[in-house]
Formats: sequence, structure tokens, C-alpha cells
Amino acid sequence: MSHAYKAVGWNRQKRVYDITLVCGIALYLLVFIALNATLRPNITAETALIRAFGTAALLLLHVILSIGPLCRLDTRYLPLLYNRRHMGVSMFLLGAAHGGFALVQFHALGDINPIVSVFVSNTDYLSLKNFPFHPLGLLALIIFFLMAATSHDFWLANLTPPVWKALHMLVYVAYALIVMHVTLGILQAESSPVLAAVLGIGLAWVTGLHLAAGFKGRRDDRERAGHMDGFVEICGVEEIAEYRARIACITGERIAVFRYDGKISAISNVCQHQNGPLGEGQVIDGLVTCPWHGFQYDPANGSSPPPFTEKVPTFNVKIENGRVLVDPRPNAPGTPVEPAATDQK
Repeated sequence: MSHAYKAVGWNRQKRVYDITLVCGIALYLLVFIALNATLRPNITAETALIRAFGTAALLLLHVILSIGPLCRLDTRYLPLLYNRRHMGVSMFLLGAAHGGFALVQFHALGDINPIVSVFVSNTDYLSLKNFPFHPLGLLALIIFFLMAATSHDFWLANLTPPVWKALHMLVYVAYALIVMHVTLGILQAESSPVLAAVLGIGLAWVTGLHLAAGFKGRRDDRERAGHMDGFVEICGVEEIAEYRARIACITGERIAVFRYDGKISAISNVCQHQNGPLGEGQVIDGLVTCPWHGFQYDPANGSSPPPFTEKVPTFNVKIENGRVLVDPRPNAPGTPVEPAATDQK
């Protein structure tokens, strides 16, 4: 979304991103299948395809789960976050291809429905060595399907943001199911430790990134001491990059303090679209632009430009001795507030 009422879903940046993504996936599949044909000449075409699609989906899933914490650690990764939906749908399609080929090869030749066969062909749940790992993969695929099917803003609006967000947080449940699915599959079908080592590295990477981002967020959310007139000191003016923001936690709420065109304004850090972090975005053409999907707000009044109606709370701001001070009491969403001039002494 932008002030010109032009959707950002298929702009040039996204087209280039999507073409690069598709070409990267195709190259990976070709290289993987070629290496298997060379190193394992006895492998069947079906098995090669199952492994190619499966490993591609697993690799892409790790990339997707890494984008969020990487953006919180370093804003240079924000362009990846802006395009993460397309990557998620691509990951689901790869997983669906993997599951489809596996379903045909392992469950379609019997007398019962292949889906039913996934759950009843092996019921040895008390054995680690023979534990049925196919149902775990199928359950994860169902979650990914629900996420891919509801990735459009139509579903965000109709499900409501809290329900939509809760549904998409199931990605971590699906990830846990995938880790167990692959781990058990390795124990039962693989003699090489390479895949197990790669999976362990991936798990450690994702876990480490989320912990690092969590610690950084906790440090950034430390409460500021109050000023004598109720204002809270945030930072020095020069500590805020031009057209960027400094995020501060005041009375339990994150506030984005923007510096732009010789002015300082403060608004809520929470975008009304998908609760995106406005403070990680930037001021473009005079409007705060959310880094997630491009929703925009006037920093002086917290309102989206017409014809849009989204509004966020604003905060009173002043500058004393080069230090930025913010009143922790929020104004009603869309309330105009005079920006503080950065040339004050």
C-alpha cells in the first residue's frame, strides 16, 4: 500500500525477487538431482525427486525462519522480510511436491486410501527406531497449506489480525514436526551422518538467531527514566539517522521516534496492517513506510494518506539540549502533533 493507492504486491522489486527465487530453486533442484545421479547411480528417479523437493523445502524453511530475527538484529535484511510471503508459498509448493511423490511411492499401491495409509501402515509409536515419521510430515504440510492459503490480505481482514497471526505462528509447530520427521527418517533410512549434521546446524542456527534477537529486544525494551515534567528522555538527536527511527519502550509500549527534514516526530511502533514494526522502516516522500508491506503513515498525525483510513497513536515530542524527550502518554490515533525542530538549542 502507498499514498498513491498502488498495490505493492507486484512492483518491479517483487518481480525481480520472484524471478531470482524461482531461478534459485530450479538451479538447486537440477544440481541436487545431477549430484545424486553421479554419486548414487542406483537411486530411482522417484527417490531423487522426493529428496530434491524435500531438501529444497527444508532449506527454504530455515531461510524463512531466519529472516525475522535477522531483521531485528540488522536492518539491512529488511528487503527479505518485505518479500517473505512469496518465499513461504514457494516453500509450501516444494513441500507439497515432496509429499505428493512420497505419497505415491510409499502409500498409493495398497488397498486403502493413501492418506489413511500414512497413519495406519505403521503404528509402532513406542519404538524410536521404527517410529512412523510420515504422519509428522503430513501434519506439518497441512499447517503450511493453511498458512499459504491465507497469506493474502483478504484473509487477514476476514480472520482478524489476532486470529491470522495465531494461525501463522503455527509455523514453529510445523518446524518442530519437520525436524522430528527428518530426524526419524534419517535414523531409519540413512547411514550417512551428513544430513543429520546439516539438520543439527540448521536447528542451532535458527535457535541461536531467535535467542539473539530476543536478547536484543529485551535490552532495547528497557524502560527509560522519567523527566521532571513527565517527559522521558530517548536519545540524542544525532543518534537518530535521517529518515529513520529510534525505537524506545515507554510504559510497556514501543514508540518509534523519527527524524526527517529537520523535524522529530513520535508514533506508535505498531503498524495497523499486521502489527509490523514501523520503527524499522523509513520516511519515504514524507511518510513513514512500514518495512513489512509498505503501509504508510504521516509522522505528524499518525494517519494513512487518503483513501486509506488506518491510524496509529502519536506522542508529544520536544528537544532540550540536543536530547529528544517524549511524553509517554499516547494521543488518540490520528491526532496531529507539532513536530519538534532539530535546530533547537
